[in-house]
Amino acid sequence: MKTKKHFSKLVASVSFAVAAVAPSFGQTGLGSACGCPPVASRPTVLLSSLPGFTALTPTTYVQSGVTHTTVPGGELTQGATLSCDKTYILDKKIYIPSGQVLTINPGTVIKGRYDAAPENANALVIERGGKIMAEGSADCQIVFTAEADPLDGSFPIANKGQWGGVVMLGKATNNLTLAANGPFVAGGSGKLAIADGLGTMEGFASTGTQDQYGANLTAGETFNDNDNSGTLKYVSIRYAGAILAVGAELNGLSLGSVGRGTTIEHLEIVSSADDNIEFFGGTVNVKYVTGLFGNDDMFDWDLGWSGKAQFLFGMKTDNTASADSDNGFEADSDDGKSNNNPKSIPVIYNVTILGNEKTTLTSDNSSIAAINAKELTGGEIYNSVFANFKNGLNLVKSLGTRPGTSEAYHNWSTANGNGTQILKVKCNTFVGCTNPLTVGSAVANVVAADNTQFTTTDLNTIVTGNTLPGFDYSFSVNNNTNVFAAKNDPIPNPSLSVAGCPVAPADGFFRAANYRGAFASTGDNWLSDWSYSQILGATKGLVSCPTDINGDGITDVSDFLIFAPAFGTSCN
Repeated sequence: MKTKKHFSKLVASVSFAVAAVAPSFGQTGLGSACGCPPVASRPTVLLSSLPGFTALTPTTYVQSGVTHTTVPGGELTQGATLSCDKTYILDKKIYIPSGQVLTINPGTVIKGRYDAAPENANALVIERGGKIMAEGSADCQIVFTAEADPLDGSFPIANKGQWGGVVMLGKATNNLTLAANGPFVAGGSGKLAIADGLGTMEGFASTGTQDQYGANLTAGETFNDNDNSGTLKYVSIRYAGAILAVGAELNGLSLGSVGRGTTIEHLEIVSSADDNIEFFGGTVNVKYVTGLFGNDDMFDWDLGWSGKAQFLFGMKTDNTASADSDNGFEADSDDGKSNNNPKSIPVIYNVTILGNEKTTLTSDNSSIAAINAKELTGGEIYNSVFANFKNGLNLVKSLGTRPGTSEAYHNWSTANGNGTQILKVKCNTFVGCTNPLTVGSAVANVVAADNTQFTTTDLNTIVTGNTLPGFDYSFSVNNNTNVFAAKNDPIPNPSLSVAGCPVAPADGFFRAANYRGAFASTGDNWLSDWSYSQILGATKGLVSCPTDINGDGITDVSDFLIFAPAFGTSCN
């Protein structure tokens, strides 16, 4: 984790308007700390022009009586190394096939080209057996963004879905079966399975092997939960996502059966047209992840995801007519409603998610909740803060067409459950949520035993209104100018106690954190300097005031000349 930089004693207590200089550090000056040239001076290179690019065969499919022909792009059959002296244009769907590696050096910019046809949305796809090695740093992040983004902070956060996003496909466990989840049909039917254990990534219309994840159990393949699809570190993915049809979307980052050998840390997703991140099964772990201004769920899991997560920060767009009204966590186990095993059982600590108080459902949603637990999900969520949602924890209880006797509610309830509690939501703080606990999206369905478990047994805390000390979930932004008229503050002060609560295990992944939420009230801030929220000045309480103002790696007179006109003003 990056350590904050501090002033010498002489100026240690002085703050300044870092927002005025942050665009130089995180935008036009991207990569200056690692020797990269200014962004505007970098020549552009089409990814489809790289050596070894081999075009794939177009796919034709029928949806609602209309015939579509996709433009599938092609594979980089020799892999590739992308360097920060160029800007790369993702002009087609670009695939990294099995046995090949895409290496992206720190400070590199990749821009996705817009295509009006959702089925042709340009995306980067890491196939099963392929790898991406994108290892940026706090001073030299890697940025995926829209081709039209000038990288000066002016590109509107309203511009969602300008390209297709990043897709990683692996060989780890999922719970797909051909009988319940297939055969695959393009275009939002929910039928993803090609065979038992093998699916086509949601949002794709092809039946090609390059779009598939998992293992063909029918043909004798086996899952590999330690599968390694590479590394994403200090990577920003902006303005991505594509809607092929309702229920068939590409996200900022789509993860299909990605294994725990993969490293995803210090990642942010900005202005996605669908979920920030969606997990389709798999065992991958994620840490230090930010989702900003997306247009669906902040974090979505399904098909038996059993990974770990710690330090997640989510922030929706403010409460305007065009703002979305979906969930913080959309927690699923099986879209096919078939009781397939294994269930989704992620273990999650230290989350802060800020909603926007919307109350009207969107077409593909069943609740507006900080945590929408449905479709037999399990999992464990501890020591987190959820704020400004219509519902806090929503538990689906009605079976609908599902066979058996259980739903997510029965996986959670100790009094009215199925005897095996695989869904645990403990030691979390729900702030300004109109209905902190709902069953079937209704307070009327909550019985006395549910409330007792939620607050007394499970030590969840309810805070009425925007009254948590040091914490402020309200904000206002013009989505077309990126100007914040008011900013939120996601850090409670003093820190919220975790006395009597589960402690993150010392297992090599989780980090000790004796507070609720993604950030401590004192100490280092893992969002400092590099993230887009800091570049935009979107939040209070998270600015680090670096001495190396121009981001050239040296604190010298050039930094002072930038600092002097802002002397005495506030970092916030």
